[in-house]
Amino acid sequence: MPSKLSSSSKTVSAGARLRAALRAERPLQVVGVINAYAAILAAKTGFKALYLSGAGVANASCGLPDIGITKLEDVLIDVRRITGITQLPLLVDADTGWENPRNTVHEMIRVGAAGIHIEDQAAAKRCGHLPNKTLVRPDEMVSRIKAARAGRSDPEFVIMARTDAAAGEGLAGAIERARRYREAGADMIFAEALTELEHYRDFVNAVEIPVLANLTEFGRTPLFTVRELAAVGVDLALYPLSAFRAMSASALQVYRAIRRQGTQKRVLRMMQTRAGLYKFLDYQAWTDPQERQVQARVLAGAGRSAAALRGKHFTIAQSGKRKAGSAEREAQSGKRKAGSGRRVALCAWRLPLRARRQP
Repeated sequence: MPSKLSSSSKTVSAGARLRAALRAERPLQVVGVINAYAAILAAKTGFKALYLSGAGVANASCGLPDIGITKLEDVLIDVRRITGITQLPLLVDADTGWENPRNTVHEMIRVGAAGIHIEDQAAAKRCGHLPNKTLVRPDEMVSRIKAARAGRSDPEFVIMARTDAAAGEGLAGAIERARRYREAGADMIFAEALTELEHYRDFVNAVEIPVLANLTEFGRTPLFTVRELAAVGVDLALYPLSAFRAMSASALQVYRAIRRQGTQKRVLRMMQTRAGLYKFLDYQAWTDPQERQVQARVLAGAGRSAAALRGKHFTIAQSGKRKAGSAEREAQSGKRKAGSGRRVALCAWRLPLRARRQP
């Protein structure tokens, strides 16, 4: 199969690509993706940088609330899939570093992430836009940042420090923390849950390194435009779960329609067509190159009809299905022999058995 990554992308690190994107676009719009296909949609829409939310991994990949249940490996699985399909730089939510920021950074670089943000909440963290957050002392956060820097094999890999202090310690307290995080080696600052545009201006002027604004919906921060953010000097505008929320709302409508009406006819207009899906997946580029040459000769010289060409595809597809079916039967046989050796999904094994049995 053809690679989705260009050869030039292999010589430039992901961190370097993120920094280059920031130089090319201010504010840099960083859009959240929950899986590899969402990353393809975002890339083909024109975005220059992507984001993987911790809440997105917890909610979408594991079906869990974002309260610190998911682990590093849960996140790495999604990072691998996304960076394997696009060369756009991926910024990753690393929560509090999973008690080992050095190892977290090492693993993130290994799977192709461009950077992480690490926060100053206590390990039993909460969404940054909810009340009653507990923060660690600034010294402890400084230690997290220094440990993260120690794990950085790529000097261009971005370490962003997130502070949730504005809600509890006020703007001045949050800025003072951010200054300390910069001095500890943070490359950028994630100023969480600010409520006024001028507060961002104050942050930008005080910390003198790039500042990110989190424009999550239904939170404390108003949904400022990129023009408004540019006017106060904000460098990155983050939309962490916008598409995921829209996907979820649409999916719920479709499920309800099918269940209540016994058909999906009335919600077809909401769906991406098969042709649309194949277009975004670049379906033809993933077919065998030799087979593409055969197709070209049939179309150009043999005078075969479209129906005949479809029949040829059907024969090839059926042959492939027979081979795949044989392989699947062998795999199923191996699974039966393995018996209790089967692995339980990473996200599910930490749940109580009763919770895993729910319909």
